[in-house]
Amino acid sequence: MSGRTTPFHSVRYAMRLLETVAVHPDGLREDELARRTGLPAVQLAQLLRVLDRDGYIRRLDDGGYAAGEALLKLGAGGESRRRVRLEKLQQTLDALRDEVGAAVYLGQYRDGELEVPHTSAAPSLPGVNEWVAFKSAAHATAIGKCLLSQLDHEGRQDHLSRHKAARLTSRTITDARVLLSTLDRQPATVPVLDIQEYAVGTLCAAVPLTAGASVGCLALSLPIGQAHRLRMAAEALNRQAAPALLSLTL
Repeated sequence: MSGRTTPFHSVRYAMRLLETVAVHPDGLREDELARRTGLPAVQLAQLLRVLDRDGYIRRLDDGGYAAGEALLKLGAGGESRRRVRLEKLQQTLDALRDEVGAAVYLGQYRDGELEVPHTSAAPSLPGVNEWVAFKSAAHATAIGKCLLSQLDHEGRQDHLSRHKAARLTSRTITDARVLLSTLDRQPATVPVLDIQEYAVGTLCAAVPLTAGASVGCLALSLPIGQAHRLRMAAEALNRQAAPALLSLTL
């Protein structure tokens, strides 16, 4: 997606496109989809590629687009729908891992606690050693700070009152006032970074991933020897966040 288009807006466009395709089983050509959805040509073309790749739509022999197998399965009930969502989410995270060249994590903040329910790593792209439980280290991780930055001031204070900011490395911020001030200044469109605050030798970055009232993020980790790649990888993660948000939303 364009760097100027947030993941949330990209998902709104994707939902509009899928709703249009779903009610036309015989398919619609790209120019007709553009007319019916009102989507800009460049963004429509990008969405068609992503949704076709992920199986939500399929290209017909005549050049039109119709509902794909993944979209049709999502119309099924309960457990089947949940299984498809999880499969698509894991496929999306695996693709992101390969795209950014780093282990990738999905973080969520639910019921007052930080969770990392999904990860994607590989032997050549190993994940972070969770030597301190992530839920107790929100103050020191890119995932945690990204999630906390999406809460209001009271929500942040509540979390820090229940999880004391322990010093994990010499770079860890343990002063609650300093941490809260840092979170207040964090721009919503800029990746949150962790430069050896959680673990010596490890760098992380996280970008917001929100749908409605939910609070989530995507993150990546790199060894210190690849510090030169951190910002570029974080920007790529941000650009590619829409498919992951779509998998969570559908």
